[in-house]
Amino acid sequence: MTADLSWMLEDIVHNVPLARHAVLLSADGLPRGATEGLGEKDVRTISAAMAGMQSLSRATAHFAGPEEDRRWNQTIIEFSHGWSFLIGAGQGSYLAAAAAPDVDMQQISFRMHRLVARLGNNLTSPPRVGAEDAGGARGSAPRQQGTRDAGFVLGELDQVVSEVQGARHAVLLGSDGLPRGATSGMNRDLADTISAAMTGIHAYSRVTSQFAGAVEDAQWRQTVIEFQHGWIFLMAAGPDAFLAAAAEHDCDIEKFTTRLHEVVPGLTGAGTRGKGTGHA
Repeated sequence: MTADLSWMLEDIVHNVPLARHAVLLSADGLPRGATEGLGEKDVRTISAAMAGMQSLSRATAHFAGPEEDRRWNQTIIEFSHGWSFLIGAGQGSYLAAAAAPDVDMQQISFRMHRLVARLGNNLTSPPRVGAEDAGGARGSAPRQQGTRDAGFVLGELDQVVSEVQGARHAVLLGSDGLPRGATSGMNRDLADTISAAMTGIHAYSRVTSQFAGAVEDAQWRQTVIEFQHGWIFLMAAGPDAFLAAAAEHDCDIEKFTTRLHEVVPGLTGAGTRGKGTGHA
C-alpha cells in the first residue's frame, strides 16, 4: 500500500464520529491505502468486493432510466450493524468507508468527497465515471418495453409505481438470481439482466459486512445505487427473495421504499420490514 495515501484516509475516522474504516482501491480491486485497524487480508477482500460491486452497479444504469447522462455517483450498503459507502476517487480509483448505524450521513459524505478533492494531486481525472465505460455503449441496453406475459406482471408492484411520482420499475427475484415477476414496464429480457446483476451485487454487498463492523448475527438490509439520473434499490424481501426497484432522481425515495416494504409480505409470504435477510 502507499503509506502517504493511507495516512490521508485517517481524516475520515478521526473527524467523523462513528466512522470505522476507509479504504482506497483501484478499479481492478487492488488496495491503494487503508486506515489503521484493518488486516491486510481484510483490505484485499474489501477492495476486490467493492470493485466488483461498482462494476456491476454501473452496468445497471439503464434500469434507472434512459437518460443520456447516466453517471454513477455512489453505492451505499446498509446492514443491521452499520453502513458501507463507495464513491469515485479519480479515474480508476474508488474510496470506500464504513460507519456505525447512527453515523451522520451528511458528515461522512462531506468528508469523503473532501478527501477525494485532497487526493486529486495523487489521483487524476474526475471522480465519477460514465456508465457506458462498464455497461457498453449508450443505446445498447435492453429495450424497456412492457411485458405481454400477464402471469409475469405483479399487480402489487404496478400499484406502487403508479402511486409514487418518479417511480419507474420493480422486479422480484429469488436467491437463485431468477426473476419471479416484475412491473408491467419491464420485459423479461430486462428482468433477467437486472436480476442476474442484482444477485451479484447482493453477494458483493454481504462480503463487506466485516468492513461495516465485526458483529455476530449481522444482517444485510439493502444496497442503494445513485446515478446522475436516478436510483436503484436492492432490498431484502424474505429468506430467499430480493426486490430490485428503480426511480427517477427526484422521486420521493422514502415514500417509494416504504410502499415497497408494505407490499413485500403479500408477494413473498414473509414479513421483512426492518428485519432484513441474509446473514453476512
